[in-house]
Amino acid sequence: MTQRYFEDFTVGDQFKSPSRTLTDAHFLFFAGMTGDNHPIHYDVEYAKKTRFGGRLAHGLLLASLTAIGASSLGPLLEESIVAFVEQTTRFRAPVFVGDTIYPEHEVIALERKRSAGLLTLRVALRNQRREVVLEGEHRYLIAYRPAA
Repeated sequence: MTQRYFEDFTVGDQFKSPSRTLTDAHFLFFAGMTGDNHPIHYDVEYAKKTRFGGRLAHGLLLASLTAIGASSLGPLLEESIVAFVEQTTRFRAPVFVGDTIYPEHEVIALERKRSAGLLTLRVALRNQRREVVLEGEHRYLIAYRPAA
């Protein structure tokens, strides 16, 4: 794949990534890795009694699905990504075991800095009903194309 550098992006560029259907394994692995084992994530009977009526995905699990390293952009930036510098996240709707999530990224701003460019992406996750369940922004420093 051709590597992209800061100059290769245009405001409005959109990138969609393959879907991922969340399973018990995702929930259990994330809980084990982070120690976040609130019963709303794994206890069916507890979760049934909540306003959501079922087990919810961890918010940070969902946020991690917006990382560009996990997206179709990842392979395009292996040589040029300098740093992930900022993230905002808003959770719009619950996500349950069995939901299929579709990550989306859109370039919304490009700012030239001294040693690298600042790429701002609008990120979103949609579920199988095309509802936005998460939205936010990411900012990355991306290297300028090396001189030939």
